[in-house]
Amino acid sequence: MNHYPKITLVGAGPGDTDLISLKGLKALAKADVVLYDALVNEELLEYASQDAIRVFVGKRANHHAYSQQEINEMMIAYARSHGHVVRLKGGDPFVFGRGGEELEYAAKHRIPTAVVPGISSSTALAGLQGIPLTYRGISESFWVITGATTAGVVSKDIYAAAKTDATVVILMGLNKLAEIVEIYQREGRGKLPIAVIQNGSLPDEKIALGTVDAIVANAKEQQIGAPAVIVIGDVVAKHEHFAIQHHKSIAV
Repeated sequence: MNHYPKITLVGAGPGDTDLISLKGLKALAKADVVLYDALVNEELLEYASQDAIRVFVGKRANHHAYSQQEINEMMIAYARSHGHVVRLKGGDPFVFGRGGEELEYAAKHRIPTAVVPGISSSTALAGLQGIPLTYRGISESFWVITGATTAGVVSKDIYAAAKTDATVVILMGLNKLAEIVEIYQREGRGKLPIAVIQNGSLPDEKIALGTVDAIVANAKEQQIGAPAVIVIGDVVAKHEHFAIQHHKSIAV
């Protein structure tokens, strides 16, 4: 067993086990301890050695298994007692994954670290649905925003983003969908295409599509639940659903 302390932050990707990097799998194979989050596909744990300790530290049903401070302390304790700790995080560790905080904590305690980036749901899930985040002549940029701040209110950046032509990707925003819709409607953008994608990249993936004006009803009809990613912008109209609807309207 490797008793030299080390912490590796590994991005597990958006859910499909095939979307983790080869470097991420190699890190898992060398782990003495794996601390993994709720959004991590547990099938990935099979790539760790049989002797590796596996500890769930995520959040489910609004219940935190451990606080962030407890996770930080656990990383250090396991690194010192067992060696190589892989902190396995959904998506990419540095996109709303608090990876930066964990890296700083490890550095404060002089534990060597490494980072293996992951595919973020903020960029991957739209693409898997055939929605380009940027498209020449339509969208020159995209914003990635959290749906709610730590205070539980809608991010102020959404108010700013609604005034632009940028594609807007909102993570952890399903509970704020009605408020987000109101923000866009106040900007006169009720006809803007929007998609809400639940469990993207997984077999039980669901998607609700439509306009800003209709998306709350559409998401309810499709029984969309968390975790979900919201994509807003003219590029969403590139999804095949809109082409089908367009052809139907012409036929009528």
